Amino acid sequence: MLTLELPYPPSINHYFQNFRGKISINRAGRAFRRKVCLLLKAQGIRPLTGQLRVSVDLYPPDRLRRDVDNVHKALLDSLKLGGAVFDDSQIVWLLTVKARIVPGGKAVVRLWRVDEPGPAVCPCCGRN
Repeated sequence: MLTLELPYPPSINHYFQNFRGKISINRAGRAFRRKVCLLLKAQGIRPLTGQLRVSVDLYPPDRLRRDVDNVHKALLDSLKLGGAVFDDSQIVWLLTVKARIVPGGKAVVRLWRVDEPGPAVCPCCGRN
């Protein structure tokens, strides 16, 4: 199992921009992707192969209302760009949990192959 501690991802609502009729990733989205790529490169992360299970613990930076499903695009695309996976289509199981608030926010991501034994209990909530 690969465990990564990453910055809190931008919401999909603030990830894309429309400029002259073209959709692109905005400045905050590009900055997030750069940070993730640098973190993964510094750790020497190699792409996982096969079908994957992913659990994500989101630690929001503040008390603002946030939808947990709005961070997946930025997070999973950054894992691909940073070299943790070959393609996010490898992910066949995805669990996301909103955890307690921490200053600055963070996302703890765990990835493991479907054919490998995963944690005996859920890595984020401790249930089996």
